[in-house]
Amino acid sequence: MLYLSHMKAVILAGGRGTRLGEESLRIPKPMVQIGGKPLLWHLMQQLYQQGISEFVLLLGYKGYIIKDYFANFLLHNNDCSIDFSQKEIIYYGVEENPKWKVHLVDTGLDSLTGTRLRLGSSYFSDERFLLTYGDGLSDLSLEELKRFHKSHGKKVSLTAVQPAGRFGSLDLDATGTVRTFSEKQRQERSVNGGFFICEPSALDYIGEANCMWEADPLERLSADGELMAYQHDGFWQCMDTPREKQILEELWKSGNAAWIK
Repeated sequence: MLYLSHMKAVILAGGRGTRLGEESLRIPKPMVQIGGKPLLWHLMQQLYQQGISEFVLLLGYKGYIIKDYFANFLLHNNDCSIDFSQKEIIYYGVEENPKWKVHLVDTGLDSLTGTRLRLGSSYFSDERFLLTYGDGLSDLSLEELKRFHKSHGKKVSLTAVQPAGRFGSLDLDATGTVRTFSEKQRQERSVNGGFFICEPSALDYIGEANCMWEADPLERLSADGELMAYQHDGFWQCMDTPREKQILEELWKSGNAAWIK
């Protein structure tokens, strides 16, 4: 845990989230609420429970809303009394607030993910860091990911996941009879689960042009043999669509939110 407590978490939180519909027109995608709390809160709480307390949020679209949330965190997350005569606000329940240090970095409205990393790198380029996106949750063990990263000595470890398919699969015979039906099986191929551990030297793969981290930088890291994948077989869910938001909401309401201990 000591290893993680000295590691910063860098969170890409600047995208528009257009596939979420009307809600993302009002607020950034990481601020869409699950169980009355922004998804960003859920993600940071998940990481905090595993020893990370310092965060670098790379902002873009409607970033001022995220700044306001953290600048007024006590107000957003606690009951309070406002005494106008004494010009003071008294908060209740503040002992439950996490001991976070949060850096809020504006990296431009239209910057792509690689460019956001380059523009915000002065906040985290001096040490190994955790990188993730502000729109996905998992029960990933950071301690196990850390051990994997240390074992191979490469520049980047990514988390590979196999999400459930959207549709059930059918096995048909020549007459059209359904021999077997499987509801929403996991995909056969792994995908990028969005949790990375990176050495500072990985940032050297990001050029000056506006670029996606997931394109040229990761492709060149892979070509150089500097990219390794840790297979995570537990819970993972992104939130790109209203349907995926509903999945997370139902898990929270049912008490089966695997990402919160």
